[in-house]
Amino acid sequence: MSGLPMVLSLDQVELTDEQFYRLCEANPNTPLERSAAGALVIMSPVGGESGEREANLITDLALWNRQSKLGKVFSSSTLFKLPGGGDRSPDAAWIESSRWEALSPEEKAGFPPICPDFVIELRSKTDALPPLQEKMAEYLASGLRLGWLINPQGQEVEIYRPAAIAEAVPFPARLSGEEILPGFELTWPLPD
Repeated sequence: MSGLPMVLSLDQVELTDEQFYRLCEANPNTPLERSAAGALVIMSPVGGESGEREANLITDLALWNRQSKLGKVFSSSTLFKLPGGGDRSPDAAWIESSRWEALSPEEKAGFPPICPDFVIELRSKTDALPPLQEKMAEYLASGLRLGWLINPQGQEVEIYRPAAIAEAVPFPARLSGEEILPGFELTWPLPD
């Protein structure tokens, strides 16, 4: 696991959206992403601690959404075709209902061509921080309204908003969904 994620340059290879989709379908047990620059990113599976933390984040977001009925929640298995380039899978994502409903049934069934309104990225032990920060920048360039990069190794959460420098909040962090996810709050680290 220590060598992943692995990034493969595709400078000399033309990989169409359809070919990338088929590559992902042919390798369902290998999580793949594509950066805005076109590099193929082979993701590392996470260990038990990271997987449990990620599941709790998705659960908290889904429970809030079930009450608010304001949008749709997505797991890390969902790959989004970002308008600013790249095909990315955040650890947790949320899209406001009217934006999701504007997609065609075919777009919803494939890699949705939309940037989530909100994402959470959770840095695992195998993740280097700069690629995650670049990923957050890709989301912002594609229309992200709010993002949290949770960095247990650095004991902080980076909060991303459009047209603003990322705000670093030290642990313990009390996070707010602000006006994007009204009433959604999370304290990190999560209580046991």
